[in-house]
Amino acid sequence: MVEQGSRQLTQFDMRLIQRGARLRRSPYFDATQRYGCRAYTVYNHTFLPSYYDDPVSEYWHLIEHVAVWDVGVERQVEISGPDAFTLAQRLTPRDDGGVINDPVLLRLAEDRFWFSLADSDVLLWARGVAINAGLKVEIAEPDVWPLQLQGPKSKPLVADLFGDRVASMPYYAFSEASLDSIPVVVTRTGWTGEVGYELYLRDGNQGDALWERVMAAGKTYQIRPTGPSDIRRIEAGILNYGADMTLADNPYEVGLGWTVDLDKSQDFIGRAALRRIKAEGVRRKIAGIEIEGPPIEFNETKWAVRQDGRPAGQVTSAIHSPRLKKNIGYAMLPLPAAELGTRLTIATPGGERAARVVPKPFIDPKKAIPKS
Repeated sequence: MVEQGSRQLTQFDMRLIQRGARLRRSPYFDATQRYGCRAYTVYNHTFLPSYYDDPVSEYWHLIEHVAVWDVGVERQVEISGPDAFTLAQRLTPRDDGGVINDPVLLRLAEDRFWFSLADSDVLLWARGVAINAGLKVEIAEPDVWPLQLQGPKSKPLVADLFGDRVASMPYYAFSEASLDSIPVVVTRTGWTGEVGYELYLRDGNQGDALWERVMAAGKTYQIRPTGPSDIRRIEAGILNYGADMTLADNPYEVGLGWTVDLDKSQDFIGRAALRRIKAEGVRRKIAGIEIEGPPIEFNETKWAVRQDGRPAGQVTSAIHSPRLKKNIGYAMLPLPAAELGTRLTIATPGGERAARVVPKPFIDPKKAIPKS
């Protein structure tokens, strides 16, 4: 209870957000309940498990063993038909597909693509682009539901489930497979910076069967369900769409200029603007930061940043890394403030903290771990 003038205000508990029929459940939702999920968030209008246990305990399990995540919230936008390639090129700034915002693009066939989405309504956008494009395409949300296996023991687990050929795929490769007649696409991807895979279930009716089959095979490797680890993804320099980058940001500001091919043969949405931004240079960018003092909680809002007493951007993500024994994160800063070593002041919920700009990623900058 908080006093404000003559009124008493009750602080809102975010854990009490009510579930309703308008919010979707993945095919793994019942399994997450059975295995003791304690909190959910909403992502792409779908429930995403937040944690089953203490997030720090889940973090250590991830980097030492193998974790399974229900990420059915990564909805797919399927583009198919004779002009599917043309539309996919128009929607993305890379000649080989790459990313849009931060969804991953899979090319399943010459004329069939999946955009595996972050938390944004790309389905509506793609349909809007296509409606007057004069292209022969079909755009739909297929019955596809990813499940992530992440951690150093995910590779032997995937070998047990699908064989060495699938387990030994290179980073960002994929293979179509089946498990006891359950159809999946297996990709060598993840949101951790660890060795990892995603199983794209192609029949939502078999979600529970796939979950239990994976859990049974994973007993040897101490598998357990966890929520996605913000600790590990921040250590790895992975951005979270909606927090670290939004529609207000461009790829050059968030360190994704390498995904933009301004010279590819086919035109794409935003090319002229991105060419201008690259030529003029950005005025701000996302930077790595270390925040001094005792361990912080994961930020639920964007924290104000000051430099020499003047406003200087916002912290977009921040958390305590138990491995590094440091508070780490990202801040969107004006270019002069984003220089390495710059001293900053962060307005955290617990009071002001000193901070400085540091290199990111914080661990494994060459991605040797996930590529191993």
